[in-house]
Amino acid sequence: MQKEEDSQDYFLAGRGAGWLAIGASIFASNSGSEHLVGLSGAGAQTGMAMAHWEIQGWMILILGWVFVPFYSRSMVLTMPEFLEKRYNPQSRTILSLISLISYVLTKVAVTVYAGGLVFQQVFGIDTLWGIDFFWISAIGLVVITAVYTVLGGMKSVLYTSVLQTPILLLGSLIIVVLGLRSLGGWNEMMSVVRATPVNDFGDSMGNLIRSNSDANFPWLGVLIGSSVIGFWYWCTDQFIVQRVLSGRDQTQARRGAIFGAYLKLTPVFLFLVPGMIAFAMSTKGIEIGGTVYQLAEPDAAFPSLVATLLPAGVKGLVVCGILAALMSSLASLFNSSAMLFTIDFYQKFKPNASQHHLVHVGRVATVVIVILGILWIPIMKSVGDVLYTYLQDVQSVLAPGIAAAFLLGILWKRASAQGGMWGLISGMVIGLTRLGAKVYYTSQAGQGNNVKEWAAANGIDGWLYKLFYDTNWLFFSGGMLIFCMAVVAIVSMLTQAPSEEKIRGLVFGTETDEQKAETRQSWHMWDVVNTGIILAFTVGFYWYFW
Repeated sequence: MQKEEDSQDYFLAGRGAGWLAIGASIFASNSGSEHLVGLSGAGAQTGMAMAHWEIQGWMILILGWVFVPFYSRSMVLTMPEFLEKRYNPQSRTILSLISLISYVLTKVAVTVYAGGLVFQQVFGIDTLWGIDFFWISAIGLVVITAVYTVLGGMKSVLYTSVLQTPILLLGSLIIVVLGLRSLGGWNEMMSVVRATPVNDFGDSMGNLIRSNSDANFPWLGVLIGSSVIGFWYWCTDQFIVQRVLSGRDQTQARRGAIFGAYLKLTPVFLFLVPGMIAFAMSTKGIEIGGTVYQLAEPDAAFPSLVATLLPAGVKGLVVCGILAALMSSLASLFNSSAMLFTIDFYQKFKPNASQHHLVHVGRVATVVIVILGILWIPIMKSVGDVLYTYLQDVQSVLAPGIAAAFLLGILWKRASAQGGMWGLISGMVIGLTRLGAKVYYTSQAGQGNNVKEWAAANGIDGWLYKLFYDTNWLFFSGGMLIFCMAVVAIVSMLTQAPSEEKIRGLVFGTETDEQKAETRQSWHMWDVVNTGIILAFTVGFYWYFW
């Protein structure tokens, strides 16, 4: 395997990637085990409720059309580095810290947990050598993926994504087709989920838009919360944006984003629908091979369909597809987290370190981050009952502060260094307080108990409980965004404005004529047409499942 001793070559594939590799990598990095396991589990438990988070993938277009020019001309390696250019070094450090925390709490823990669950379900093994097979398969997956990621860097992630994406899509498609055939077709599945109520306001599992009085997914809260998370994830998260930064120019980066948006239209049908199929099959008591199909738990939906529906040969193909998704997601995560630590922390303290040394440090940092993520898994399992809901819940409190800093930083020339920094700090403090309250009250109530019933029985109704635990998570996320944007705006007005020289080319209205011309020449009519097709599909999706 080719060795890369230069950090830019290792982390960004030498900035030479084309649109096909970028789009495939965006999709493969995003569509990991949290989709195969978590999104299917969400479909089995709540129906179409979590589809909002998937269909918000159209926001990749905002990345391609709005943010790519600013990111590209800034020539940064990381998103924290961009904030340093726009605001100050402290903002860079804060965002790096938030990003690493989020990787440990969400991406590492969720991906490793889901990987172990998939293989335990597919192979039907409880223990091996006296050890829980869940942990054997989870740790094994990490080791295998780490080997080729650590050795190959970003190029191995990009190139393997191009190969793995078709396998993943084909394997999931086979599950959908065989599942619908066993059930009796699409209409049969929809009739079952539409006959299953989810609240007292007339909504069923088949409804995408639900009453604003719904305790879990009020329509206004969903549209606000999914938009906040979607903007942060698709436009500012290192995990995704790193794929675009590897493009050889603005044209390839934008088209990679458009191609990624096309691919992102598929997960609702390939990953969420299998969960609804599993629920409908279990509800109707469909018999497969002489055995009545029963869904033990929501997160087991996809792997149980693989184990139940597929003949041995096809099962092997689909397991390869699952393995491809898990490894691709983990590989992207390893590379991004190593890059964040190395470029945004270590290099600041060791500015004279050689490129070879930086790559080595990145590999060590990856090992540490993965270990921390694995240690978090038992806590994660106690906090959330469905994997995908847990993932979005945590992201909903980490996203608003970052979204506020980037949004105002790009759109508003007056946003100052102190304003951006305090917006990030306020978001991190509020988000970690909310997450800490969730862990605390859940642990106090005890495993498997209803926290609200426990709180009512014990007379717990103080402001800390009401605000940081009892408030609907979607409205909380929207409120956080407004609060953090207010912090950025107020502090900016009270502190010194940035100089024109500092923000030139980084904010709307500061581009030079040459920069504007370069951006205009990087797209033509076909880019606009394809963007319109994706947006039209999104509107049609909402209309059908309304």
